[in-house]
Amino acid sequence: MTEVAVQTKDDGAMRAVKDCVAGSVGGIAQVFAGQPFDTVKVRLQAQPDLYSGTMDAVRKTIRNDGFSGFYKGTTTPLVGVGLCVSIQFLVVEHMKRTFAQINNTPMGQSPVLSAPQLYMAGAAAGVANSVVSGPVEHIRVRLQVQTAGASAQYSGPLDCIKLIYRGAGISGIYKGQIPTVIREFNGYGMYFLAYEALVQRKMAESGLARSELSSGLVCLYGAAAGFAMWLTSYPIDVVKSKLQTDGFSAESRKYSGSIDCVRKIMKQEGVGGFFRGITPCILRAAPANAATFVGFEMAMRVLG
Repeated sequence: MTEVAVQTKDDGAMRAVKDCVAGSVGGIAQVFAGQPFDTVKVRLQAQPDLYSGTMDAVRKTIRNDGFSGFYKGTTTPLVGVGLCVSIQFLVVEHMKRTFAQINNTPMGQSPVLSAPQLYMAGAAAGVANSVVSGPVEHIRVRLQVQTAGASAQYSGPLDCIKLIYRGAGISGIYKGQIPTVIREFNGYGMYFLAYEALVQRKMAESGLARSELSSGLVCLYGAAAGFAMWLTSYPIDVVKSKLQTDGFSAESRKYSGSIDCVRKIMKQEGVGGFFRGITPCILRAAPANAATFVGFEMAMRVLG
């Protein structure tokens, strides 16, 4: 009779701690590798009238803010993205183990999950992650789009949180949450589906254990996961960024909600408006997500 792995409470708790720690390592690596690209992307999305394209945004950022301008708002994602990625990997690894038990995977054998199972594991991770990523990204994009100097509205992330909460309450902190949840559900479904499917195929073809896969392959598969996420979720990310940089009062607000934002983008910018800023996003996808998975996989190998 085939022996199926049954996880004890203590084993599960220790596994969860390791998933969180490894996820934090991956998240920090992601921030340092991808923040400059993300700053350019957000500026192009939220301020289309200020920049003619990617290189124009790069030049103006250097001219107005110096090279440090590419790392504006980094404190928030360093703390927040570390937590976000911890949540992502905690949930996705839990879902993988759950599906492995449903599939009656024998003890000691690496689980082979179906594409729908991998997608739903990633989607669940994305939805759980959105509780934190929504406000983290809201604060980050507001800091990213402001220029340095006397015209800056916020002095830093804590000042930004304080002023938004004072004026709009908790709903203000979670501004743009609906498109965030939609993006995270599909985006991370595709993200982990792409990565895990590539890993599963390589393990099956080569007979290698997961821990034996080279860093080069992990980088390659991580980059592919980043492309899968952003090429399928970019338009909703544009809507999210526009809502999160919009005003709070009726007088300063451009959009009444997600549907109104979609309508106005189509009317004012056409279909191309939903892909504005995609160049730095795609350029970011390879190094940022390669760094994420290398950080996670290497940390897991150390932690055991």
